[in-house]
Amino acid sequence: MNEPTHTPPTHDVTALEVHRPVPLVPSADVPLAPVRPVGVPSVASVVLVDGRVVTGYAVPSAQPEPVTAKPAVSRAAVNVALAGVGFLAVCGGLFLLTAFISALTALITQLVILAAVLFGGWIAAQVFRASGHRGGTTVHIRKAVIKRNHFHG
Repeated sequence: MNEPTHTPPTHDVTALEVHRPVPLVPSADVPLAPVRPVGVPSVASVVLVDGRVVTGYAVPSAQPEPVTAKPAVSRAAVNVALAGVGFLAVCGGLFLLTAFISALTALITQLVILAAVLFGGWIAAQVFRASGHRGGTTVHIRKAVIKRNHFHG
C-alpha cells in the first residue's frame, strides 16, 4: 500500500535525430528509368502536439474484403424444408398404400363370406329338399343274417 510509485523516465526531445533514407543511384553502366519499387513503402514524419517528431513507414490502410452477398434464406433452412416436403410425400404415399391394403382385405373378406353363404345355402337346399322318388335304386333291408363275416340278405 505504501509502495513508491514508479514514474516513467522522461525523454529528451532535443536529442532525437531524424534520419531520411537516401535512395540508391543506379550505376552509369546500365541505363535504368527511375522507378519507385512497389514493395518498399515511403517514409513519413509526423510532428506530435508536444513537439516530438516520429518518423516511420506509411502503412496503407487495410481495405476490408468485399462481402459476398448472402442469400435471403440459408442453405440449411432450404435443406430442412425439402426434407420435410419429402417426408410428407412419403407419409402420404404410405397412407394411400395402407388404405388400399385395408380396402382389398375388406373386399376379399366380403367375397369369402358371400361364397360361404351361397355354398352353404346350396348344401342346405340339397339336404332339406322334400324327399321323393327321383329315379334310381331303392334297397329295403328287412332282415340281415351275418355268418362268418359274410352277409346273406
